[in-house]
Amino acid sequence: MRVAKSKPQAGRRLTAVLVAVLAVLGLVGTAIGTGEASALAPGGKTYWTDSCGMPTNGAFGNKSMKPGHVKVRIWAKPGNKRTVIMLDGLRAQYDLSGWEINTNIQNLAKQGVNVVEPIGGPASFYTNWDAPSNFNGQRQAYKWGCVIDRLAANLRSGRSGLPALPGKGGKYAIMGISAGGNAALTHAAQRRDLYYAAASMSGYDYLSAPGMRTMIRLAMLDVAPQPWNVDSMWGPPWSPRWVQNDPAMLINRMHGLKLFIGSGNGLFGRYNYPQNVGDDLFKGTPLELLAFTQAKAFETSARIQGLNPMTYYANGTHAWGYWQDMVWNAKRQGFFN
Repeated sequence: MRVAKSKPQAGRRLTAVLVAVLAVLGLVGTAIGTGEASALAPGGKTYWTDSCGMPTNGAFGNKSMKPGHVKVRIWAKPGNKRTVIMLDGLRAQYDLSGWEINTNIQNLAKQGVNVVEPIGGPASFYTNWDAPSNFNGQRQAYKWGCVIDRLAANLRSGRSGLPALPGKGGKYAIMGISAGGNAALTHAAQRRDLYYAAASMSGYDYLSAPGMRTMIRLAMLDVAPQPWNVDSMWGPPWSPRWVQNDPAMLINRMHGLKLFIGSGNGLFGRYNYPQNVGDDLFKGTPLELLAFTQAKAFETSARIQGLNPMTYYANGTHAWGYWQDMVWNAKRQGFFN
């Protein structure tokens, strides 16, 4: 009996150790909301855009998706001159964007900026994957890099059932949080014909930093309900695709872009609620400390290479309320102009 009981106990101890390690690395847990979430933000309309052939029912047969298409929510107002595409993070949902669930940034549409939110893409980094993730039975490889850029192109022309939305010289702003922040910078650097401004909020902007590729690997193993194989994304750590998707390695292609880099410092702020102290302390704080170091490293490298990104650093953890504040701060700094 003692031997039989020791195995699950050892397993629980090992799990606890692994969770603690991941928490220290800042790669466990979900982002905490603002406390002001709503089911549907007023004024938004639902559209569907081409999925570039990737699976859109999720790896687990999610029923809220339309086969062959990606759901998009849009807030637009006649007379607006600018449009922004908002990317979610590592734990994006299949029903609504975290931006709609947890923030009020859809109100940008009332202040001259149309808001476009593609839905889905958990663990995707909004990039084209090399292969399906075999850890969770994904049948086809993600093609989110294609989806996001094709979405921007279709918004410009009004194709694929999407409304034609104005931009600056036919180009759009793109913003993202966490893993979506990395993607926003990468998309903008690689497709200068589609984007004039890019913002990363608590993003992983310097993937070539020591240990970062291992940290990303651990993060992908923690995405519910089943782990994702990071080698299916950009290949093994020595693959050149990691460099091709590292914002810090693409700075020489960002001259002329408007850039915004934001992060909290890991300290508790206005959106840390008493009921969330445990998650904030052991998950939100480490996550944001990692993002803070990544943001500072990217900013320093960018300034050395002659760029002048807008920045925003404040008290805060890895949570939606702080990202909401960053968006409004970016607007005040003239990011969308």
